[in-house]
Order: sequence, then C-alpha cells, then structure tokens
Amino acid sequence: MGAYEYSALDLKGHRKRGVIQGDTARQVRQQLREQGLSPLSVDPVTEKSAAGLTVGRRLSSTELAILLRQLSSLVAAGLPLEECLATVAEQAERTHAKRILVALRSRVMEGHGLAPAMGEFPGAFPELVRATVAAGEQSGHLDQVLTRLADYAENREALGRKILLAITYPAIVAVVAVGTVIGLLAFVVPQVVSVFESLDQTLPWLTRQLISLSDFLTAWGQWLALAALAAAAVVFVLLRLPGPRLAWHRSMLTLPLLGRLSRAVNAARFTRTLSILSASAVPLLEGLKISAGVVGNLAMRRAVDKAAAKVREGASLNLSLTQTGLFPPLVTRLIASGEKSGDLEGMLDRAADTQDRQVESSVNLLVGVLEPALILLVGGMVLTIVLAILMPIFQMNQLIG
Repeated sequence: MGAYEYSALDLKGHRKRGVIQGDTARQVRQQLREQGLSPLSVDPVTEKSAAGLTVGRRLSSTELAILLRQLSSLVAAGLPLEECLATVAEQAERTHAKRILVALRSRVMEGHGLAPAMGEFPGAFPELVRATVAAGEQSGHLDQVLTRLADYAENREALGRKILLAITYPAIVAVVAVGTVIGLLAFVVPQVVSVFESLDQTLPWLTRQLISLSDFLTAWGQWLALAALAAAAVVFVLLRLPGPRLAWHRSMLTLPLLGRLSRAVNAARFTRTLSILSASAVPLLEGLKISAGVVGNLAMRRAVDKAAAKVREGASLNLSLTQTGLFPPLVTRLIASGEKSGDLEGMLDRAADTQDRQVESSVNLLVGVLEPALILLVGGMVLTIVLAILMPIFQMNQLIG
C-alpha cells in the first residue's frame, strides 16, 4: 500500500489537496469518489512531492526534533510502528511533513524497515538519523535509539537558538547604526550645512571634511551600493568553490575569538554524533564517515576524513585527531581516556558537553565585547557629526560677540 497525493473538487467546486493511502492510483480515485470528491490528479508521494517546491526539500530542525520525540515516546509505549507513524502524521502541522510521514507509514506497511523507508527521503532525514535508526532496528532497541536522537536534535536546536538570539541584538544595532549614519550624511547634513556655505567665512576642518564626505555619498552612494552587492556576489560564488571555501574555513579557525567558537561548535557536533553512533553499535569507521558529514567547517571535516583513514590503518582515534591540530586538546584527551577505559561513548558525550559549554561562553564573550563596542562606535560617529555641525555655530557666535 502506497501513499498518494491528490487534488480534487468537492461538491461545492472547492479544490482540496491531501495525502491518502491506496494500492494503486485507480483505487485512490475510487476512494475519493466515494467521499464525494472529483479527483483532478493522483500522484505517488516521492521525496520531491513530499518536500514541496515552495517549502524546501527537508524538514526543519524543529520539525525533526518534534517528530523524533513523538515517535520515540510512542514506540517506547509498545505501539506498532505503523500506528506510531499514523499518530505522528495526524499531529503534524505542516502539509509537507504530513506527506512524508504518510509515505513512511506506507513503506513500513509494505514490509520495509523504518531506516530503508527514511532512505527514500534523504533530504528530510540526515544520514545520522538513518544509520542510527538502522542500528536500532537491528539491535531491537529502536525506542532507545529514537530517544537518543530526539535528545540530540533538541539540544542542537536549543544551542542554535541561543546563538541566534545572542547575535540578533548586535546585528540589529549594527544595521540601524549604519543606516542612521548614512541617512544623516546623505540627507540631513546637506540641508543643515547649506546654511553655512552662504556665509563668507572659513568653516572648521571637521565641518569641511563632513561636507566632503556627504557630497561623496550623495554623488557616488548608489554606485558604492552596487559595488558592494557585486563584491558580495563574487565572494558568494567563490565560497561555493572547494578551493576558496577550504581556504576561508581554514582562515576562520585562526581568528582570535571566532576561531575558538568555530572549533567548539564543530567539535561538539562531531563528538555528539559519534557518541550516538557508538552507543547504537554503529562501527567506528562508518561512524566517523557519518560524523564528518555534520562538521560544517570544511578544514575540520577533511581532518576527520584523514583521521578515519589512519584509524582504518590501525592508529588510535585520539592520536589521529591530535595530529590534525584542529581539534581542541580537551576533546582529544577525553577520547584518549575513553579508548583506554573502554568507555569511548561516555567520553565522547562528555567532550560534547564541554564543547557546548565552551560555545555558550564564547558566544556570551563575543556579545559582551560587541555590544559596548558598537555603542561606542555609534556614539562616536554621531558625536562627530554633531560637532561638525555645531562648530560653525560656535564660531559665528564668537564673531558676533
């Protein structure tokens, strides 16, 4: 029994869309007619149709976390898997998520495992989820695996939300500050300074510089904006190429504060993912391959690939990662402790926790530095503009007095 996406007209002529299960498209059309609907189109649900053209080809991180948590709770309660998927599909808020879940249920009812069914929708379910679910099905501990994945997805979502909230305020302040200064120079200053230009006196140096800057922005501002957009487009295209992107990611790791933050974020993702895979009895080499995929920094991802190659040759994981020089020493030492004690999973999880705390402290430090720096910068620019306008007024008062 498969899942079919349909478009039909009801008795009032209103178009209705949805997903329904059936053996064939013909049977689905018959079901729709029995419901008083006139079918317009009936198509099998695939990854393309499930994700939708306007929404995107993947589940959001929030949707994936909610789906895994609900599914883990229902599986742990002892309900059949197809019933669990049907229940989660009923609770899905967005249409494309409901389509994917109905399609998964159809594949499971046809006799497929959950992991192979997820494999038909790689854009919605990352390789980490598919491999872990497959290991859970083989070991008979699917409920535990789903719970672990749900915890991982929720923690990652929470951390991403903290980072976003932390950088939102400085970003807004920076945009408003730049817009305010440009507005003052391009529109306000010319109106105010035009009064002084009619006077037969030499204006202060600061005022003359402000007038020159205002004239320059008025004459060339639009061309500067176009040049900035063109430069941004060129940088965007270059960063999509492997060579320049790798060079940029390597340079990111050398920055004083951002480099430490990038290392911590990627190290946390790597260790957390490898810990989940190790706990699910996924072989280490396969776990390293999957874990490399979640590392966003290309230089660190290649370092994981090189480490995996050395592990394949018989080297230890901690030594292989240490030789790359890109992972924090605390991470490699905890991995070394885990390899010696036989508790690699626990040490990886502890390393991920320490890196998550490092990310939070780095973000707080970055925001703590940026906020006062932006306030001082904006205050300095506004003060400079005000002084440039007031100095001729003070000069006139002195001449009159």
